[in-house]
Amino acid sequence: MHVRAIAILGATGSIGTTTLSVVRAHPSRLRIAGLAARSRWRELVGPAKEFGVGVVALADPAAAAEARASGAFPAGTRILEGLAGLTEVACLPEVSVVVSAVVGTAGLAPTLAALKARKDVALASKELLVLAGKFVTEAARVSGARLLPVDSEHNAIHQLLRAKPKGDIARLVLTASGGAFRDTPLADLRHVTPDQALRHPNWSMGPKVTIDSATMANKGLEVIEAGWLFDVPADRIDVVIHPQSIIHSLVTLADGSLQALLSPPSMAYPIQDCLLFPERLPCPAPRLDLAQALTLGMTPPDPARYPCLGLARAAAATGGTAPAVFNAANEVAVEAFMAGKLPFTGIAELVGRTLSAVTAREPAALDEILAADAESRLIASGLAPGLGL
Repeated sequence: MHVRAIAILGATGSIGTTTLSVVRAHPSRLRIAGLAARSRWRELVGPAKEFGVGVVALADPAAAAEARASGAFPAGTRILEGLAGLTEVACLPEVSVVVSAVVGTAGLAPTLAALKARKDVALASKELLVLAGKFVTEAARVSGARLLPVDSEHNAIHQLLRAKPKGDIARLVLTASGGAFRDTPLADLRHVTPDQALRHPNWSMGPKVTIDSATMANKGLEVIEAGWLFDVPADRIDVVIHPQSIIHSLVTLADGSLQALLSPPSMAYPIQDCLLFPERLPCPAPRLDLAQALTLGMTPPDPARYPCLGLARAAAATGGTAPAVFNAANEVAVEAFMAGKLPFTGIAELVGRTLSAVTAREPAALDEILAADAESRLIASGLAPGLGL
C-alpha cells in the first residue's frame, strides 16, 4: 500500500499541528518527511522524534543555529535555514503533498517551487493566491500539480464541485462565522480590545486569522482566493453569516437549487480531505450528532459592521496588484491593532486609505507583486499613526 510523504511548511501553527493529528490517525497512508517553521524550533523536536523526520527547516537562521547547537533533535537530523531551507523541504524527492501554512508572503517561493517540482500543494495560506494567484495557478497548470484548498470554505466548494460540469454552477456561497463581534453594538466597536477580538466563538486559529475573522477581511481574502481556485468572477461569489460554522460553503446550481457541505468546525476535516484525496477514511475529529437539535442560521453581512469585505471586493474588481495592496495594508493594520496603536475600526480605515493611495497595475512578473506588497506596507505604516488611539 502506497504511503504518501508529507512536508509541512508552518508546522508549529494551528494548521501544522492539526495536520500532525491527521497523519497520526492514518499511519498506514501518511507519513511526515519534512517540517518547517519560522523560529520555534523547540516545538519541532517532539514531532521530529515521533514521526522520524530527517529534515527540518527554520526560516530564522539564528533559530536554526540554536537548534543545531541544542542537540535536541535525533542524531542525523538535517537542520536547514532560511528561504532556501524551506524550499528544500518543500521539494524533497519523496514528498507527495506539501502543506503550505506559512503566514504571510514567506511561503510564496517554497510553494511555487513545490508546484514546479510537481508536488501537490494543500494550500492553507490564502495570502499566496491573493498576492500571486496569476503565478501560482499558472505554475500548477504547467506542471500538472494539484492545488488542494485547506480553508474549510474552499475545501467544501472543492468537494461540492467534483464531477460537476462548469455549466452547472451558477454561484458560489462562502459562509462566515461573523467573528468575535458579530453581535456587538456598532458604536462599541472602536473600543474593543485585541484580547476580545481573539475570543472566536467557534474556531481555534492563529491570532492574525482570528482578527481577520472579526473584521471579515478573511472572507474578503477568501472571495479573491475562490476566484483563482475555481475560475469564478468575484461578482458570482456570495458571502453569508452562518454563526454555527457547520455549513462550510454552498454551491448554487444552474436550476436554482443549492448544495452544501456540513461538518463540525474542525480543521481536521479539510486537511484530511487534502492529504488523502480522493480517498475517504474516518476523521480524527468529532462528528455531527444528528440525534441532538441542530440549528442552522444564515443572514447577509452588514456592510457597516464589516467594511473590509467591501474593500476586498473592490480590490478584486480592480484586479492586478490591488488584492496585494489590500492584503499588505490589512497585515500592517492588524499588527498595529494588536500592538495597541490602532483602534479596531481603524483597521478598515487604514486599508481603505492605502488602497486609495497605491495605484494598481497588471503585473508581468512576480517581482512586481512583491514590489507592490512592499510599497503598500510602507504607505500603510506611514498612514497608521494618523489613525491611532
